[in-house]
Amino acid sequence: MNADITLIITLSIILLISPFLSTALKLPISMVEILLGSFASAIGFLHENELFKLLAEVGFLYLMLLAGMEVNLKELLKLDKKIIQKGLVFLFVLYVLSILSVWVFGFSKIFIAILPLISIGLILSIQQEIGKQSWLDLAIKIGVIGELLSILVLTVLSGYFEFGFNEKLLINIGILFTFLIVLGIGFILFRTLLWWFPKLKHYLMPGVDKYHQDVRIAISLFFIMIAVLMILHLDVVLGAFVVGVFLTTFFDHNHKLEHKLAPFGFGFLITIFFVHVGSSIDLKVMNFALLSDALFITMLMIMLRVISAQVFIKDLGLKNSVLFGFSLSMPLTLLIATATLAYQNYTIDSYWYTVLVTTSVLEVIVVMLGVKFINKLQFQKKDS
Repeated sequence: MNADITLIITLSIILLISPFLSTALKLPISMVEILLGSFASAIGFLHENELFKLLAEVGFLYLMLLAGMEVNLKELLKLDKKIIQKGLVFLFVLYVLSILSVWVFGFSKIFIAILPLISIGLILSIQQEIGKQSWLDLAIKIGVIGELLSILVLTVLSGYFEFGFNEKLLINIGILFTFLIVLGIGFILFRTLLWWFPKLKHYLMPGVDKYHQDVRIAISLFFIMIAVLMILHLDVVLGAFVVGVFLTTFFDHNHKLEHKLAPFGFGFLITIFFVHVGSSIDLKVMNFALLSDALFITMLMIMLRVISAQVFIKDLGLKNSVLFGFSLSMPLTLLIATATLAYQNYTIDSYWYTVLVTTSVLEVIVVMLGVKFINKLQFQKKDS
């Protein structure tokens, strides 16, 4: 049978059976999809294919769009200053502990950038499993700042590896900051426009919408922003996330939009992304030493965040602050992207590249199971 046909059939079967397996095994569906992707790849049913890779990339960006839609900028700006300050302290402590860990364990200096990476895209998967929680909502808001910082670090690293420490690197960083400033100005101008013409948002996204105008606007902005960032040679993850924030901030009257977009993501594109991540793990090269190193880094990254999250212990309590730290411990694609960048520029060898890719997947599995387990303990106590 043609390899591409086998790929299509395999993906279709995984799409079909993963919800049933997730329910039967009582495991997070994202974890099931990763494991199925890894297994199918090992037995030769999945192979690297340009369309498969493209769909997976779009799936992750779509996940970031949905993650951005969890952040209303108006509400974020209304956050208590003390919470924002504690969020910055959380990130500061995380980076300090990461630097200390690199020194204590003798890791390569690239781990100073790797250990504190934060991405909130997969927090949405936690929300899919356990529903909305106050600590999860706070994790998303603080995670936004952490992710911007991580993308900044990744952009600087990418520029450093591509140009070296010279004028071109400074230009690349300058483009990133200019883009962020232009975004800020754009948000202010659009808010002013809506203030002068309040009916505009209802015209753009009407209540009765037989042409699904809201979905068309969302998807159009999604791809336009990705194209703009590709032209600027900046990380497109930022663009997808920003579009989600924009939609929620200025079109908060349309409560149906997220519910319209989410099924296509979690029912198709995001599933393809998780399966692709699983397929990137080469089970043939796995051995005890590699798995031990990956598990050690996984537990280290989680512990660094849990310890740093104790700055919120008075606000959230012990268990919720632990859950807060856990939820910010899945920088899946940012970790893979940084590892790929380091490997391509000979900062790490193939062994450590495989360790880090395995770590990125293990983090999803450990965090998903850990959050579910701790959350259940919490509910049991409430019931007793």
